[in-house]
Amino acid sequence: MRTREAAQVPASLESAYRECIAIARSHYENFSVASRLMPDDMLPHVAAIYTYCRGVDDLGDEAEGNRLALLDEWAAQLEQCYTGSPTEPRFLALQHTISAFDIDRQPFLDLIEANRMDQLNTRYETYEDVLYYCRHSANPVGRLYLTLIGLNDPERRELSDATCTALQLANFWQDVKRDHAMGRIYLPQEDMRRFGYTEEELARGEYTPAFRNLMAFQVDRTRRLFDNGLPLVDTLEDIFKLHVKLFTLGGVRVLDAIERQHYDVLSRRPTVTKARKTWLLTKTWLRMKLSRQI
Repeated sequence: MRTREAAQVPASLESAYRECIAIARSHYENFSVASRLMPDDMLPHVAAIYTYCRGVDDLGDEAEGNRLALLDEWAAQLEQCYTGSPTEPRFLALQHTISAFDIDRQPFLDLIEANRMDQLNTRYETYEDVLYYCRHSANPVGRLYLTLIGLNDPERRELSDATCTALQLANFWQDVKRDHAMGRIYLPQEDMRRFGYTEEELARGEYTPAFRNLMAFQVDRTRRLFDNGLPLVDTLEDIFKLHVKLFTLGGVRVLDAIERQHYDVLSRRPTVTKARKTWLLTKTWLRMKLSRQI
């Protein structure tokens, strides 16, 4: 594992990190659950990365005005982390984390590019096209995490990419209805034609045998991706092993929830409740503790 020298940081930087932690904890339960067991020295850096990722996604999904221009401004602020002196708190914290871990620009730029794609592309013709999107939207997050823990080697990156792509796809299948309401369809067009399900039917929210078969096909190959990435867990140690296993299991549980609804994600969004996530964390932690893996 990578170790960092203890150092005093300015009060403004401490405040910036506190803001990042607060932002991260105010968003998704996943971060809150995982952060409970995060080492104190790692939490600010993970929060800085998370807050950057969350911020760029919010620009791509929710910002008012010219989103492409706003994403360009975000990219300019990122560049200040490498060549200048950012003043915005999120980027002040990010610059310190980038410096502490010698993080390359590319994963951050890829995340911006994914959100540019969302402004320009609302349909994806092939599964490979969707995977290309995931290589920009999801895989950089895993690579950034591996960099933070000092284990960003090619073998682990490949396993992480499989896991992160699977997590992104699980989210797509969970949110077919939501995404369509935003004008986006991540289901490959070639698969919709193969199974005989039309955009018109999707617009009407029609759950048909064709839709069920289409979704079952997507869920099955997403499970295979999770299986492909699972060996990553055994290459990690301590709490980082728990985090990756927890997120992997959480993604699989989303697929389980879709399956329990007979793949009907149009009538009701399948979810994994906070209570179930907490139970999953506790069960996984106890099993690993008893086997002395953490």
